[in-house]
Amino acid sequence: MVRSDHLWPGGPVFFFDSALFGPGTDSFLLGAFTRTRPRERVCDLGSGTGILGLLLLAREGTLSIDNVELLPEPLRLSEKTAEANGLAIRHHLRDLRQLQGVLPAGAFDLVVSNPPYFRAGSGRSNEDAVRRTARQEDSCTIGELCAAAARLLRWGGRLSLVYRPDRLCDLLTAMRESGIEPKRLRMVQNTPAAAPSLILVEGRRGGGNGLAVEAPLYLRSEDGRETEELRSIYFRDCQSR
Repeated sequence: MVRSDHLWPGGPVFFFDSALFGPGTDSFLLGAFTRTRPRERVCDLGSGTGILGLLLLAREGTLSIDNVELLPEPLRLSEKTAEANGLAIRHHLRDLRQLQGVLPAGAFDLVVSNPPYFRAGSGRSNEDAVRRTARQEDSCTIGELCAAAARLLRWGGRLSLVYRPDRLCDLLTAMRESGIEPKRLRMVQNTPAAAPSLILVEGRRGGGNGLAVEAPLYLRSEDGRETEELRSIYFRDCQSR
């Protein structure tokens, strides 16, 4: 069922299908982790329903966004979100491995992605095609995603993404092999005592050696309450503006 919500009361509206994937914490975390500058050109690879681009625009409204998505169902919802908010986001129903002639090489300042976390064949066999494509590398490996990002990025451009800690080596290897040097790493933990559940990574095309490991991002305090940082990530204290 298609539903809608707002980033904050009276704020930008977004659409999602509750039978598929709703807006996940990982997208909100990536939206806050990603550093943007005014008027940058951004491409979201595997954009789904477009929530990540909306989150970036909520913090920097001058960005230029291109969304690339393989599946028509989530892309239609992304288009609906853009239209409802009056956003001139460009949408491309494409396989990110086949963007030659669709998006120009070296034209983007920033590429973002919330990619499939699991290797092909590692999920449940009864998953529908949309869920399987979003969760597993059936149609795109992390190496192919990094290669696509490297092609799109200008020299010095950044790749920002969210991934699983158990695949950190796979991710950093794929980035470096594509000419994108990992530059920032932040672990996400539910509480200070919990093991990391997600990682946030930024790399730079053509960057030099040197990885900054930032302080962990805690979602909740030891007593189970949301941290102030998580409240900010979710725009908890924002009012209509």
